[in-house]
Amino acid sequence: MIRIGNASGFYGDRSTAWREMLDGGELDFLTGDYLAELTMLILGRDRLRDPSLGYAKTFLRQLESTLGTALERGVRIVTNAGGVNPAGLATAIGALADRLGLTVRIGYVEGDALPRPDALTANAYLGAFGIAACLEAGADVVVTGRVTDASLVVGPGIARFGWRHDDLDALAGATVAGHLIECGAQVTGGNFSFFTELPDGGRRPGFPVAELYPDGSSVITKHPGTGGAVTVETVTAQLLYEIGGPDYLGPDVVTRLDTVALRQEGPDRVRVSGTRGTPPPGTLKVGVNNLGGFRNSMTFVLCGLDVPAKAALVREQIEAAIGPEGLEFRLARTDQVDADDTETASALLHVHVKDGDRTRAGRAFSGAAVELALASYPGCTLTTLPGDATPYGVFTSDTVPQGAVAHVAVLPSGVRVPIPPPPLTCEQGSPAEQKPPVGGPSYHPTRRGALGELVGARSGDKGGDANLGVWARTEAAYAWLCGWLTVERLGELLPETVGLTVERHELPNLRAVNFVVRSLLGQGVAASTRFDPQAKALGELLRARIVDLPAELTSGGTKAPAGTEGRP
Repeated sequence: MIRIGNASGFYGDRSTAWREMLDGGELDFLTGDYLAELTMLILGRDRLRDPSLGYAKTFLRQLESTLGTALERGVRIVTNAGGVNPAGLATAIGALADRLGLTVRIGYVEGDALPRPDALTANAYLGAFGIAACLEAGADVVVTGRVTDASLVVGPGIARFGWRHDDLDALAGATVAGHLIECGAQVTGGNFSFFTELPDGGRRPGFPVAELYPDGSSVITKHPGTGGAVTVETVTAQLLYEIGGPDYLGPDVVTRLDTVALRQEGPDRVRVSGTRGTPPPGTLKVGVNNLGGFRNSMTFVLCGLDVPAKAALVREQIEAAIGPEGLEFRLARTDQVDADDTETASALLHVHVKDGDRTRAGRAFSGAAVELALASYPGCTLTTLPGDATPYGVFTSDTVPQGAVAHVAVLPSGVRVPIPPPPLTCEQGSPAEQKPPVGGPSYHPTRRGALGELVGARSGDKGGDANLGVWARTEAAYAWLCGWLTVERLGELLPETVGLTVERHELPNLRAVNFVVRSLLGQGVAASTRFDPQAKALGELLRARIVDLPAELTSGGTKAPAGTEGRP
């Protein structure tokens, strides 16, 4: 068994986590995930300004106080903080080690960057065998660019256990372990629907550890004495994060999420087993970022009576000042009737503009908004000061053949080792036809209540799409949920999904249903003007909807419907 910890789930995560993980308990490997679609855009712009940059600078600062400890304790570091310049980060780490008087063996993985002259960044999602090659060559630190998040865990598994491309079940199991710890504290109680039930109320969850075994199974845990909790439900929540159907596609293996079994093994210990894998696709996903133009926003406060008429007046005035092109108006009715203070009596009108012309999207727009202060609706006020426009990015994705990407491991010796594509791949067809949900048991009487009394949820973004995973807390509740929460009912509860393509997938082993809402986020996070641009709160919005709940299930009744007794 090897112990693999995680100390970063995104670019900007808890800065002290690296020290906490090294000091908190035994580890063999420590990983850090810094990359998201938006992050690649940020790092691409950094490198455009300075060719020596393009990596996560915060990682270098975190490493300054922890590299010596990691070397002393034999903890090997694997991170994708290399962003769009892994060689540059490897060089910077070498310079840091020299300054600290340390001897460190550094390997890095490259080849993900693809030549797309019309793109700011274009990066293929590489697999784990390049990481493994660096570790097998004795690297203390391995830096990558765009690999799949789970590869940071799969690579150490390959290096330690000698897995080959045809060890599909082991690779799939390690992929699940990697997916579970890649987002840091999200698996130990962070962003958890039932955070009030956590021992510390969710105040400071610890970072996770995966105990990985030779067959690919794992135990998800955390260091003793750290906050949060590791339970079947916290693990389920993270497993549902940013997934699609039961087939979880990766460059090394397709992981069958409908085979994953979770079992509470002890306090803060969840065993993950049974995962099956099939050959990977013959293509790699490519994430592409382009600069889409310039954007700006101003927010008007509309207090008291005639809110729709006030919003309409602002719209007419702004459009008359700069023209209607690229303008978006979003009215948030946060006002309450007969409120006793200004804030609760007010609605917010968010006005956004996007344009290829920086001047029009900048002061021309924000100045036009401010000029209405004494010449618009009664009580006119704004929450924002006039400002210049900022550039925004547009994310798209496509695929390339695995063999068309020059995946290379640069060993600590400087030797460059080409990493061949998997010898066996499998063509991935279109998503399986979705069967209509089978009606669940009927319960009478019902009572009105929040859906979140019975279910938890976790949601997130994948480019312009959103995923929404919903899990039931009991077998009886799952039997009801499966028949009740259809695509049509989701549209009733979340009207913004109506008219969009919505995929629905059942995962009985997790007591869960996962929805993928295509194009909900438009051109991706960087371009979105949606109030919740990454769909992080979509699940909590669903849980807050008031619906007809089975009274038997919400009054402490735990009797499972016929045919479900005894299920694990």
